[in-house]
Amino acid sequence: MHRFRSKSIIFRFRFAAFLLCLKYLFPFAALILLILSILLDDKQLTHIAIASGVLTLLCMAAQWILARRALCPLCMTPVLANKLCAKHRNARKLLGSHRLRVAVSVLTKGTFTCPYCYEASEMEVRHRRR
Repeated sequence: MHRFRSKSIIFRFRFAAFLLCLKYLFPFAALILLILSILLDDKQLTHIAIASGVLTLLCMAAQWILARRALCPLCMTPVLANKLCAKHRNARKLLGSHRLRVAVSVLTKGTFTCPYCYEASEMEVRHRRR
């Protein structure tokens, strides 16, 4: 397994993965809250739904910025960014997204398989020989 050069890269990966997961969760929460606010005729719930929508946009912007620098240690391709590069033929998806599979794998297992080079990477700092 491949490892990363520094802890800051690992932190960037985990934070970008967390924001990507939130990017998928917040719109559903906003939609459910909006439907509930319409059914219950509750203005406060409507404001919370709108705030959730704004948080979605903020998460998307922050994730877009961080994901451009979250690179695979082998092929140096940003695995959490939306690239139009060809994926490896064995790369699998989660809910139709290669990026979401990488993000969930980073957060749950601490490893991920790059969808471009299909090499496994571990969320650890590599040891340098002296």
